[in-house]
Amino acid sequence: MSWKETCPMNERVRFIGEVLSEERSMSELCTLYGVSRKTGYKWLARYEAAGASGLEERSHAPLHQPLAVDAALVQRLLQARCQHPSWGPRKLLAWLHTRHPKLKWPAASTVGEILCRHGLVSPRKHTHQSPAYQGALINPDAPNVLWCTDFKGQFRTGDARYCYPLTLTDAFSRYLLLCRGVLIPDTASVWRWFERAFQEYGLPLAMRSDNGPPFASKALGGLSRLSVWWIKLGIMPERISPGCPQQNGRHERMHRTLKHETTRPAAASLRAQQRTFDGFVTEYNDERPHEALGQRPPNSVYRASTRAYPRRVPHIEYPGSYTVRHVRHNGEIKWHGHLVYVSQVLPGEPVGFHQIDEHTWRAYFGMLKLGLLDTRTHCITTAPIQNAEASP
Repeated sequence: MSWKETCPMNERVRFIGEVLSEERSMSELCTLYGVSRKTGYKWLARYEAAGASGLEERSHAPLHQPLAVDAALVQRLLQARCQHPSWGPRKLLAWLHTRHPKLKWPAASTVGEILCRHGLVSPRKHTHQSPAYQGALINPDAPNVLWCTDFKGQFRTGDARYCYPLTLTDAFSRYLLLCRGVLIPDTASVWRWFERAFQEYGLPLAMRSDNGPPFASKALGGLSRLSVWWIKLGIMPERISPGCPQQNGRHERMHRTLKHETTRPAAASLRAQQRTFDGFVTEYNDERPHEALGQRPPNSVYRASTRAYPRRVPHIEYPGSYTVRHVRHNGEIKWHGHLVYVSQVLPGEPVGFHQIDEHTWRAYFGMLKLGLLDTRTHCITTAPIQNAEASP
């Protein structure tokens, strides 16, 4: 017989009860309960000294910790943190070293533990990122194969209002298609400027952006209202990997020039700042030589797209071999009597399904792969399903 892990206290009480009854010897009882004679006598001694409370589990922490940080140092650390609540362990240690160079301070990791133990560190919030982009990034070989878009970092104009510069470039020619300061970086603010660019320059084959709104979202396939519109126009949305701005390096290099020449200092108002942006666009496209273009300006290479912006946004169509379902207002579709959640950003839109094997269907919105539908679980996932084949 062994100790019951569910309630060791009860086992100890029963053990002491049988010891006191003297019906069995200590050796027999220890064998019966699966403990050593040393442990059996230890529990008996505790019971005789403190009664039933002596049988409770005791802490195994050492009474003396020779490597513990001195209380006086801990107090100094806490005081420094209170004076500089935004400083981390390394900054606090550097600051304290200059003031108390003779004291032996702990490592930065130990300081972090001390701050956590005293409730001076807020746990980092987990941010939900957009799902990883599944396709390969395009290397453009002609104008309008790939456009790149992003927001240049926000800044305040002279009237203390934030300006968010929305930028759009042609990746092949480096032509700056759009630089527009907006007050709010949301879908409503940028939609009309993309529409104006499409009307003036036509449509690209693909649009590269980061994973932030309004270009992408946490929805299936990283879709947002903006990228849904692009797909319906025949524009494939591309998204760089999180934390990899070099994948949009040409655009980022333009941003560095834009910041240096238009925001130092910033203009007095958004309207004045826009005039500065407009002047920069003209000079950047028509006059500024670009090394990657053989020291020619982008205007000498770029040509407008032959794909004109349509008067009406076309409907998504799929091959005849696809099964098509329209997404309901709540983001679900009906699949053979079962409800399957697809995406909240696709209400009323058709989603195409191509069968891979008996239980697996690949889901598409236009040319974008959304994931794999497993008809056994009635869930669409971006993770590969075993034995799933590539789509045609």
